Amino acid sequence: MNGTVGGADDRTTDAVLVIGSGLKLYREYLVRSIAGRARAAGLELVLINNIQPTWQRAYFDEITVINLFDHELLARTAREVASRRRIVGVMCWDEPFVMPSAHLAAEFGVPGLSVSGVDGCRDKYHTRSLLTAAGLPQPGCEMTATVEEARAAAARIGYPVVVKPRALGASMGVVLAADESELDAAFRVASDASLIGDEPYRGGAIVEGYADGPEISVDGALHKGEYQPMFLARKQTGMPPYFEEVGHVVDADDPLLRDEELIDTLARAHRVLGVEDGITHAEVRLTDRGPVIIEINGRLGGDLIPFLGKTATGIDPGEVLFDVATGRRPDVVATRGSVAGIRFGYPDHDCVVRSVTVPAEAPGLVTAAPMVDPGASLRLPPGGYIARHSFVVCEADDADTCRDRLLAAQALVELDAERIDPLPPGATLEMPTGLLDVDE
Repeated sequence: MNGTVGGADDRTTDAVLVIGSGLKLYREYLVRSIAGRARAAGLELVLINNIQPTWQRAYFDEITVINLFDHELLARTAREVASRRRIVGVMCWDEPFVMPSAHLAAEFGVPGLSVSGVDGCRDKYHTRSLLTAAGLPQPGCEMTATVEEARAAAARIGYPVVVKPRALGASMGVVLAADESELDAAFRVASDASLIGDEPYRGGAIVEGYADGPEISVDGALHKGEYQPMFLARKQTGMPPYFEEVGHVVDADDPLLRDEELIDTLARAHRVLGVEDGITHAEVRLTDRGPVIIEINGRLGGDLIPFLGKTATGIDPGEVLFDVATGRRPDVVATRGSVAGIRFGYPDHDCVVRSVTVPAEAPGLVTAAPMVDPGASLRLPPGGYIARHSFVVCEADDADTCRDRLLAAQALVELDAERIDPLPPGATLEMPTGLLDVDE
């Protein structure tokens, strides 16, 4: 499917190129801020997308629809845009497209994370190897192609180990193996999950030592290699031995934002990876031996974490992203001082959704929404991942109150669903169907 909406034939027009909009539910707040910044700067906003535009029309001056997974077609389409407009920035926040976007930024000579920087982030084994070689605290780690190699690696590293795909997000296919008896199944889950990712990273699994401690994420901005943290989220996971992300809380006054060891570790890691201009989402474990980088993603965080950050701190991630993508030093000084959090609703078992009802009012409720349409199939790990039917976002003056409000709001969500049998072992991994892209 291919087509263009809008357009101009004036090479003197300056424009910012966006690769993939994402869904309205997750990313419209971001696009709204970027569009406002572009208008104020007198720049046009051009989108190359993989779905026909609906809500996107209000924000972009031109939209072209293609198969974004065809990277050669993406490059040709971007060059055609560049033949009519002067590209002054390239943005992308969708994991599968960050690498081709980095190549385009380099080709057009505009600021970006750098191709080598994105490669260092995208390939989790490469990330671990570079950080280990640089002397940053890291767990033992080996890339394995077979279950026999995984067994041998786990024996060398020592249990418990984490087994995971090489290049997926949202903790998909990530499994904890407490001992040898759990290793074979963990390897199969991680290797099978990798098959839904980009072709160069399919098959096999990373085996690494388990970094014990609370997990956090930090969204940070980079301008000419200078790292500036924006906001920090405390992560909550569930469904062990899997690491399904069920919620996050962002506190504008989190003391970890003033922790010199943590910020220095993050800054050093970005230098090692060669990340230059853009926004990254770093995941860190706070262990007894200090902060351990689990991974760095060459994009904004998902799970509406940037929205929580904006709500809690006043720092607008869309404006920051626009600034770094166009060569401006961003302003990341907080203007608010609250706490914002999100909780995702999961079914208790695999199911087909009949309906989801979310609360319109609750103490501290900022927003709530269903995440799937009626008829959606939701499967829990290891048969599927991100089987979310809804979310609630709440705000409060302190973290404890925010967590209490999230639990209270989540308790008001009503799910009507039909139970279905789990997938048999070895069946093809399923992702959620019927994801909601609200157009009201």
